[in-house]
Amino acid sequence: MKRWAGLAVLGMGLGGCATVPSSGPGNVPPPPPSASYSAVGLERILGQPANALTKLFGKPDAELTEGAGRKMQFGSDICVLDAYLYAPKGGGTPVVTYVDARQRNGAPIDRASCVAALVRREGGR
Repeated sequence: MKRWAGLAVLGMGLGGCATVPSSGPGNVPPPPPSASYSAVGLERILGQPANALTKLFGKPDAELTEGAGRKMQFGSDICVLDAYLYAPKGGGTPVVTYVDARQRNGAPIDRASCVAALVRREGGR
């Protein structure tokens, strides 16, 4: 019996070591770290509306609208570029807010290099 009582006391002592965040107004957890990436070389497309992308790259290979977002995908022999468009907070025309790029085999590629390759491809401007 002493053995179980000792375990119970030990368990209660260890239970006090765990911290549970309060849901009070002063204890808001920090936001998750944001993904940061360089926008160098992406000036031609970040902040641009869909018609500017079509003018620069030609007709997209695929388009997908989900909720408030729109994805336009452009491809070449070298890479695939996904441009994500969202309306500004105050409303208005959706613009490119994020760009992702990959090689045709799925391997990573620099986004700016992919943009340059797409501009030079047949169908791009």
